[in-house]
Amino acid sequence: MLEKKGATTGSAVDASYGWVAEWEKHEATWIAWPHNAKTWLGKFDNIPNVTEKMVRTLAEVEKVHVLGGTPDATLQARHFLSGATNVTIHETDTNDCWIRDFGPTFLLSDDRKKLGATRWRFNAWGGKYPHEKDATASAKICEMLSCEGKLRKDGELELVSFGSSLVGEGGGMETDGQGTLMTTSSCLLASTRNFHWTRERIEAELKRMLGIRKVLWVDGGALAGDDTDSHIDQLARFIRPGLVVAAVSYSNNDSNAAKLNLQREHLIEMTDAMGRPLDIIPLMTPPPRLIQGKRVPESYCNFYIANEIVIMPTFGFRETDDLAAGIMQDLMPERRVVCIDASDFIWGLGAFHCATQQQPAIHS
Repeated sequence: MLEKKGATTGSAVDASYGWVAEWEKHEATWIAWPHNAKTWLGKFDNIPNVTEKMVRTLAEVEKVHVLGGTPDATLQARHFLSGATNVTIHETDTNDCWIRDFGPTFLLSDDRKKLGATRWRFNAWGGKYPHEKDATASAKICEMLSCEGKLRKDGELELVSFGSSLVGEGGGMETDGQGTLMTTSSCLLASTRNFHWTRERIEAELKRMLGIRKVLWVDGGALAGDDTDSHIDQLARFIRPGLVVAAVSYSNNDSNAAKLNLQREHLIEMTDAMGRPLDIIPLMTPPPRLIQGKRVPESYCNFYIANEIVIMPTFGFRETDDLAAGIMQDLMPERRVVCIDASDFIWGLGAFHCATQQQPAIHS
């Protein structure tokens, strides 16, 4: 059933579209300009500066689309990003900046010549926060891209989007681009998201809407202070097919240690969609840090892979900052690891992967 031109509620896999890995070439990155000071509770003043650095860094290697947020926030974004090339600011309102979770999951057709997207239902991590604007942003992004495609003579960019009835967030899903998806039961099976959905029904929907073949339920891990019900992008990430970096605690005395060790044990026992065992590389978290008496969920797994670079969050603890950056540089020698201080940004309970969404490049 067609909702509008370029949008459908049908199956992405039946239409020959599928989810590709983050490390494949990007056409652009989408972000939402931060403007909700309540997200950072007294730490907001530096957030626009950090976001500007992230956007300008990304704009050196690919296009960046910015949802401006409120009218005042859009003016602020234009001020901070004045003179930046490769950056387009859209007057699209949002509740918050976590576009990884409320934005579309972009797909490519099997021949890699057409862009698609899956739009999940978004309810702010189980109804935790206001989200009426974020819940519609995914459809607005798809509409913008579809309109842009109609203006092109070749028409290749016109986007087909697929609407899912599953409540989910992009940060709760991770792929190797070869048919494997990692997620967590605590997120997708939460009663506040998908009440009455079974694991089997969720797996079927993920396969139908993303073209993946195997779902790995990476359970056991958790970070104190996290409000996402254990998003996978804070816990374990694919670096390439068969290779996963996984968060481990700085100390066995850390309250996160036992859960992260259990998660690693589960990962070691898993195989991907191709039948390969996973090679697990530990990525040590920094020591526990409290802001205003509350633990923040710091994890180096919240990096973002862009064209030619990896944007890596650091947290002001030199030993683990340097160790994580060195591991990532060794694992991805074809890219330059760019470290950006996220020690204030993380007070919003997310980092740079949470604040970005990649749009893959179509093949000419």
